[in-house]
Amino acid sequence: MRVVLQRVTRAQVDIDGKTVGRIDAGLLLLVGIKTGDTEDDLQYVADKLSGLRIFEDDGGKMNRSIMDTEGSILSVSQFTLYGDASKGRRPSFMEAARPEIAEPLYEAFNEKLRALGLHVETGVFGADMAVSLVNDGPVTLIIESKNH
Repeated sequence: MRVVLQRVTRAQVDIDGKTVGRIDAGLLLLVGIKTGDTEDDLQYVADKLSGLRIFEDDGGKMNRSIMDTEGSILSVSQFTLYGDASKGRRPSFMEAARPEIAEPLYEAFNEKLRALGLHVETGVFGADMAVSLVNDGPVTLIIESKNH
């Protein structure tokens, strides 16, 4: 599992001009599910990103987590995170889990975040989405499960 995490002041997902998910301060997650990912991978990444101290405290140091700030999460599925462009000019997506496997794992991941007490908005799995954001910092990290 691979997640590109961006600290944002706001983010939203639109489909056909209609907003389907929107947050103010928090995290935008671009979520890729790999063939072979398990519930353990989902839990590892959920626990890791919920505790990351990447938000500023009163002294301006990154000492607070999304849990501490009570920020929101906008989670967007993105199979292209497992694109391999090392050969030729067309990326291969062989490592990305097939949709019938990836969608339930993506939904389960979002439920794990909610079970931690986080407010989670989402895009729509497999849809053609327009994602907009204001990156705060900017702070961008890549989190991978142990099965990367």
